[in-house]
Amino acid sequence: MTPHRFKRFFIAPIEAYQYISRMLPGSCRYYPTCSEYAKWQFAFNTPHRALGASTLRILRCNQLFPGGIDYPVVRWRPNVCKIPCVPPKIERVVFWLVPQGKREYLVVKTI
Repeated sequence: MTPHRFKRFFIAPIEAYQYISRMLPGSCRYYPTCSEYAKWQFAFNTPHRALGASTLRILRCNQLFPGGIDYPVVRWRPNVCKIPCVPPKIERVVFWLVPQGKREYLVVKTI
């Protein structure tokens, strides 16, 4: 199974839930919503790290926590180009990775 198909295995049920939940009134206390947070975690993190972060986020989504803006924090190591390095063609920016610490970044979606 390729890495892209492996990620789709985890993201597909989340997208199905999001499709169904559009018909219900919104009740998440955070931005981005818990399902969107989980989808971003699985897109950028390893499955075990994404599952742990998503589970903790869902457990925090109740009246005992204030809610608010809570972007996912992911670990990412940029690819190092060997000489000669040809930069990739950027067609459209979907996410911004904002540095948070050493090899940790906030994931922020563009408008």
